[in-house]
Amino acid sequence: MKAAVLHEIGGVPRYEDFPDPVAGDGEVIIEVRAVAVENVDRAIAAGTHYASAGFTAQLPMVPAFDGVGTLPDGTLVGFGNPRAPYGALAERTVVPAGAYAPIPDGIEPTVAPVLATAVTGMSIVTAAGFTAGETVLIQGATGVAGRLAVQVARLLGAGRIVATGRDPVQLAEVRELGADTVIDTSVADDELAQAFTAARGDGYDVVLDYLWGRPTGILLRTLVPASFGFPRPTRLVQVGESAGAALTVSADSLRTSGVEIYGAAKGLNAETMGVVYRRIVDWTRSGALAVALDVVPLSGIETAWRRTTSNGRRLVVTL
Repeated sequence: MKAAVLHEIGGVPRYEDFPDPVAGDGEVIIEVRAVAVENVDRAIAAGTHYASAGFTAQLPMVPAFDGVGTLPDGTLVGFGNPRAPYGALAERTVVPAGAYAPIPDGIEPTVAPVLATAVTGMSIVTAAGFTAGETVLIQGATGVAGRLAVQVARLLGAGRIVATGRDPVQLAEVRELGADTVIDTSVADDELAQAFTAARGDGYDVVLDYLWGRPTGILLRTLVPASFGFPRPTRLVQVGESAGAALTVSADSLRTSGVEIYGAAKGLNAETMGVVYRRIVDWTRSGALAVALDVVPLSGIETAWRRTTSNGRRLVVTL
C-alpha cells in the first residue's frame, strides 16, 4: 500500500510503499479516507511531544493517530489509536475493535477529522464555566483552532470577543468571523500591554489561550490591579503553546489579579465530550460553524508537511 513513511525522528514523511497491516485478534482494518494533520502530529514526528516515544519507537513508521475511514462493511467512521507502526496517513491502518465511531450523517469525510479541533473552543464552557454575555479573549485566534473558537464563542452567546494574532490580514478575517476587537501581538511589549488594557473594558471573563509564552506573560501583568480591591475573576484556559512553552508568572499576577488557570482537559469525560461533539456537529451541519480546509492527496504529503504557515486552514490529506 501507499503511505506517508517517516524514516527518522525529525524527518519528513515520504510518499512510498509500506507493508499492508494484518489484523490480529481483536483488531480491525480501516480503509482510510481523510486525515487532518495537526501540530501534535508534527511534534510527535519531530520527537518534541511528550508522547513521541510511544509513537516513534519503531521506525520506519506512519504518522498521525486518528482519521476517517471505512470499516470492512463500508461504514464510515472516525478512528483512533492505530497499532504502531501503522499510523493514519496510509491507504490502510489497523486499530483495536471499538476504537472508532460512526461519522454523523451530513458531515463530509474531509470535514469530519477537523471537528475535534473545535472541541478546544468549547473548553470555555467545560473548563471555565462560560455563560452567555461574558467577555472572551482568544489568544492565537488566527490559527485553525482559534478561528473555530471565535465562532464557537459567538454561537455560545459571548457578549464581547477580543482576538489576538500576528498578521493584520488574518486578523481582519477573524473580525469577519465574529471578533469585536483584534490585537496584533507582533508589536513591542509596552504597546501590546496597552492594547490588552484598552480592549479589556470591564474585564476579561474567560481567556482561551493557544499561545502561552510572551503574549500571555504580558497579558497576566496587565491584569494586576493598581490598588487594593476585590478583583474580578479571569478564568484562563491553557490550550496551546505556539508562542512558547514557558513563561514567568509573578506572584502578584495570581495573588491579586483574580486569575484562575485551568488546563483545556478540565471538565472533560466521555459524557461531556459526547455532548460537546454533538453540538459541534449540529453547528457544522447547519452551516453556522465554518471549517476552512486545505485538502491535498496523500501523494503530496512531503510538500504539505514542510509548510510553515497554515493561513488559518487545516491541512487534510485524502486517500
